[in-house]
Amino acid sequence: MIEARGLTKLYGLQPALRGVSLHVGAGEILAVLGHNGSGKTTLVRLLATLARPSAGTARVGGHDVVAARDAVRRVIAVVGHSTQLYDDLTAAENLAFAEALAGRRGARDRIESALARVGLDGHAGTRVRELSSGMRRRLALARAILREPRVLLLDEAFSGLDHDSAKRLEDHLDGFRAGGGAALVVTHSLGRALAVADRVAILAAGRLAGEATRGELSEAALRQLYAEATESGA
Repeated sequence: MIEARGLTKLYGLQPALRGVSLHVGAGEILAVLGHNGSGKTTLVRLLATLARPSAGTARVGGHDVVAARDAVRRVIAVVGHSTQLYDDLTAAENLAFAEALAGRRGARDRIESALARVGLDGHAGTRVRELSSGMRRRLALARAILREPRVLLLDEAFSGLDHDSAKRLEDHLDGFRAGGGAALVVTHSLGRALAVADRVAILAAGRLAGEATRGELSEAALRQLYAEATESGA
């Protein structure tokens, strides 16, 4: 569902990503770890067709991220640092607007279901400016759910979530995986990576510096691998 080969991104002469190759199969979640500036967000942007690679190739859902950008966008949903919500619209209005942009109208039941799945069914009429940061992230997830994607790209989607919200996101990822979906989850939390992912990849200075399956790792072993990978890749 996700395949990158030698993926490289330069900003001017500065490399943000250097020759990264990885894959995520259907029914699988890959957690991507790394320090700030290691290339995690750049990787998400390339896979989401928000930036073009300087070298290498990537395919998402079987579609090339450069040659078939529109096809890629039809099979993905992205939840990133910025929720890209409209403050003056209510939670339900934000989702209705997203549905209209996708060419779907009159989907009140789908909107109510998406809000309920993220625990916001009691806030359908609340304006976004009145929601907490964690609730905004949950609303962004509800918008992603409405897209019915085959591939989820989550860039620090757990950041700022309270325990209940984080558990709801974990449960959604479990169901998404069970339904054959593929997800790439960027996180700073080693514990969270072990909780949700089948495999873990570590980026350091734009390079893939370490990779392991969850079954191979305890949290202590992951901490050691992370320390070694980020030190050697710096």
